[in-house]
Amino acid sequence: MKIFGRRVEVVPSPNIWYHTELYERENEAQDVDDVLWEHLAAQVPWPAADVVDVGCGDGFHLLRFAATASSVVGVEPHPPLVRRAQSRVAGHPRINVLRGTAQRLPLPDASVDLVHARTAYFFGPGCEPGLREADRVLRPGGALVVVDLDTRKPPYGDWMLADIPHYRPDEVDRFFEREGFACHRLTTRWWFPDRASMEAILRIEFSPRVAARAVVETVRLNRGRTDGLELPVGYRVLVRRKPVGVRAAKASAGRGTLV
Repeated sequence: MKIFGRRVEVVPSPNIWYHTELYERENEAQDVDDVLWEHLAAQVPWPAADVVDVGCGDGFHLLRFAATASSVVGVEPHPPLVRRAQSRVAGHPRINVLRGTAQRLPLPDASVDLVHARTAYFFGPGCEPGLREADRVLRPGGALVVVDLDTRKPPYGDWMLADIPHYRPDEVDRFFEREGFACHRLTTRWWFPDRASMEAILRIEFSPRVAARAVVETVRLNRGRTDGLELPVGYRVLVRRKPVGVRAAKASAGRGTLV
């Protein structure tokens, strides 16, 4: 999970930074029914669009966007992940991977149609610099999409709150509402081929105490299954479009300078 705070450029993501190979397996386990992708395609279609994926990690999602986008740029602050992402997409004519942060995207003004940030703005208040930077690089009418885990959806949300008791879902929701985002809550299905995979993945997401609880509860949820283990996981998909024309000037005046 990446957290962009008021005075912090980059906070390490302990899952993908320190367990990169295992996180690849986690990416494969997430949203196996493509609930998120189908929702995104309906809300912010990207065929022939210019897309930037903020906090792209090792580039897992870049090829998915590039299948129909005009161009895709992955931006990632952690050099080892930048190199892995570059290797993953090497030779693809429409994908570029650059080192950068959410607060300082290495892109020109008004150069993209879609800014996608997955599990990058989870804490809400404090990410204003990143939101302003996204607006800077978006063309009028373009969209900023924030995809984050939903603490209101058990059991995964309960485990998250057990690990971050200072997190206030109501405060975060109010923040994004004030910032002009529409919120859509979706339930996805994570699927693990076996118990060993499930345990390994949950242990890089939670503290040892909470991970032990999560493992026990996941096994309980799957009692009697013989075809792997599954886990319902909720997400918030937050969408904000950059205004056009007169509306853009009014929005800038209301939120402070955006571009």
